[in-house]
Amino acid sequence: MVMYRSMGIIGTAALLFSTMCSLVGCGIDSRAELKKSQDQLTRKYAQQDADKRTMILQSQEKKNNEDVIPVSLMPVKKPVRAIYVSAHVANSGRMKELINLLNETELNAVVLDINSGVALSSPSRTGNKNDYSKLTISNKKSSQHFQQVIKQLKQKNIYLIARIVTFKNPTLVEAVPAWALKRKNGKLWRERNGTPWIDPFKQEAWEYPLALAEQAAKIGFDEVQYDYVRFPENAAKVDREVAYANSQGWTKEEAIRKFLHRATLRMHKYGVKVSADVFGIVGSSNDDLGIGQKWTSIAREVDVISPMIYPSHYSKGMWGIRNPDLSPGTIITHAIQDTIKQNKKLNEKGFATAKVRPWLQGFTAGWIHPHQKYGAQQIREQIVAARNAGITSYMIWNSSNRYPKFTT
Repeated sequence: MVMYRSMGIIGTAALLFSTMCSLVGCGIDSRAELKKSQDQLTRKYAQQDADKRTMILQSQEKKNNEDVIPVSLMPVKKPVRAIYVSAHVANSGRMKELINLLNETELNAVVLDINSGVALSSPSRTGNKNDYSKLTISNKKSSQHFQQVIKQLKQKNIYLIARIVTFKNPTLVEAVPAWALKRKNGKLWRERNGTPWIDPFKQEAWEYPLALAEQAAKIGFDEVQYDYVRFPENAAKVDREVAYANSQGWTKEEAIRKFLHRATLRMHKYGVKVSADVFGIVGSSNDDLGIGQKWTSIAREVDVISPMIYPSHYSKGMWGIRNPDLSPGTIITHAIQDTIKQNKKLNEKGFATAKVRPWLQGFTAGWIHPHQKYGAQQIREQIVAARNAGITSYMIWNSSNRYPKFTT
């Protein structure tokens, strides 16, 4: 039996023919007939083998179909001016204050967290504890108040952006440890503060953020924004410590690009746009910084690309600016100019490119020296600088969701 399995169908048929002759004897005529039968069997099973190979190839092609279908980017027709709102704040009385801010300023959009377990979903696993194929989206923790907030914002024609934390997701790691980044000794890898990450090379792990995005689309979000859509920073150190599950042999850049490509294709079926957050310095770099984020790779796969161009996050001396946090307008001008150049390079090669909508600094970076308090004036300087550089859309980040009333 082992010999038959290793020989395959055609080899087995030939062996049976030879064995029969050796046992019962074969005359010339019978040999000729058997030879004819053998040839017929050979042709039959050869065709079956070919058909089987074709089916396997077709199955593989279907599986990879999303990776080869080109993305047609969806234009964002109006300027989007947003603030970030956590799911916790959206479910609190403070949301009323933020809605008033939207009414009293040029703001017309909000970026809402949706994978915190407070808003829409938390990952859960069903069936056998080792069966990860049945990972589902659980709505048990969904908040009716959050759903009411969505409805209220929609009624006010507020543009809704669902923020999904993609690969830096400890909750998902807890649900499916097999998807986590692992050390070379097989143990869970954690960054300095103890947070584990999903391995971006694991395609099966992509399905959770993709399914979460579909859920957001179904309840009325206009756009899905993927944050932490990258590998951990301090790449050289991480690469020494981690054993990536990269059976495909991809680069980090390819993994991130392919994920976003798939995400955009899926969301476009719902008429929902896709955006990606990238480090601010990505807009001024020609490589992926070791984290998989390369501007010219990402900007042709998503509808909107959002560099986090917070002045406080640039090193001293960048663009000749001694203290970036003290010069918000100048930093924003240089950063935007670099992103425009990046898109122009792609356009010259015939690629459509994502709309640039930057994240601006709405927080005080008290951990650096020197720094300044960021209030209405500093926010205004950034918005005006972006506008003068040709960018009329923006988002303001403050993790505590406390924003001053500002005019531009």
